[in-house]
Amino acid sequence: MRFFDPHIHVTSRTTDDLAAMAAAGVRAVIEPAFWLGQPRTQAGSFVDYFASLIGWERFRASQFGIAHYCAIGLNSKEANNEALAEEVLDFLPRFALKEGVVAIGEIGFDEITKAEEKAYRAQLAFAVENDMVVMVHSPHRDKKNGIRLSIDIAAEMGLPMEKLVIDHNNEETVRDVLDSGAWAAFTIYPHTKMGSARMCAVVEQYGPERIIVDSSADWGISDPLSVPKTAKLMLERGIPQEHVELTTWGNALDAYAQSGQIDVDALLEKPVIDQRELFGENSVLRGQEPRVDAPIPN
Repeated sequence: MRFFDPHIHVTSRTTDDLAAMAAAGVRAVIEPAFWLGQPRTQAGSFVDYFASLIGWERFRASQFGIAHYCAIGLNSKEANNEALAEEVLDFLPRFALKEGVVAIGEIGFDEITKAEEKAYRAQLAFAVENDMVVMVHSPHRDKKNGIRLSIDIAAEMGLPMEKLVIDHNNEETVRDVLDSGAWAAFTIYPHTKMGSARMCAVVEQYGPERIIVDSSADWGISDPLSVPKTAKLMLERGIPQEHVELTTWGNALDAYAQSGQIDVDALLEKPVIDQRELFGENSVLRGQEPRVDAPIPN
C-alpha cells in the first residue's frame, strides 16, 4: 500500500524519519505552517520559515522519494501577537500562491480569542478569493465549540465546505464536521489525542467517507509512521482494504488535489531518486554515497 500523510511537520523530522517513512510506503506529505514551540518575535522569521517549506523541506523529502507539498498560513497561537500578525498577513500572499502550496493552513483557533478570529477571517477571505483549500487547526481545549465556530465562520465567509479540512478531530467532533460537508482529519499520536485503536473505531462507526488519517508528527513526542501503523491495525481489525485506502490515501488526495498543485498520475508512479542533486549547493548526504536510481523506461 501507498500512504499520504497530509499533516506532518517535516522540518522537525530527521532524514532517518524520511527514510523510514518511504520504506513504510509514505509516498506524499503535506507540511502545514506551524508554531515552532517558541514564539517568533520578528516577521523575518516567518519569511525564512515559509521559504523553507516551499524550498529546502520539499527538496529534502524528494531525496527519499516522498512528494512534499505544504500549506501556508499564520497559525492560531501566534495570531495573538496582533502587531506581528498584521505584518505576517501582509506578506503571506507572496508565499501562499507558490508552486507546491495546496492550502491555507493550519489556521483557526487555539484559545478562541478575538485576535485569533480576526486572523482566521482574514486568511479565509484570501482563500475564498483565490479558490483555495483551507486546513483548520482545532483547539485542544473546548474543541467541540471551537470546531463549530470554525465551520460557522468558514460558511459565513463563503468557503465551500468541500474545501474545508478540519484537523485534530476526536469522537465528540466527528459528527459535526461530517454533517457540515467538510473533511474530518484525525491526528494520531502515540499516547495522547487520537490513538490508532480509537481511529479504527471511528472508521468502523462512521465509514470512510471524508475521513482522513494523519500523523501531525512535529518537534514533540510523535510518530512519523502513524499513518501506515494505523492502516495496519485497521486491516488487522477487519476493516475493508478499500476503506483503509480511502482514509490513508484517497481522501487526502481528493481533498488537496482541488488545489491543482498535485500531479496524481506522478504519485502513482515509482519515484526515481537521484541524491546527486543539490539545493542551493547543499546535499542531505554529508559526503555519503548517493543513491541514484535508473530512469524508468517509457
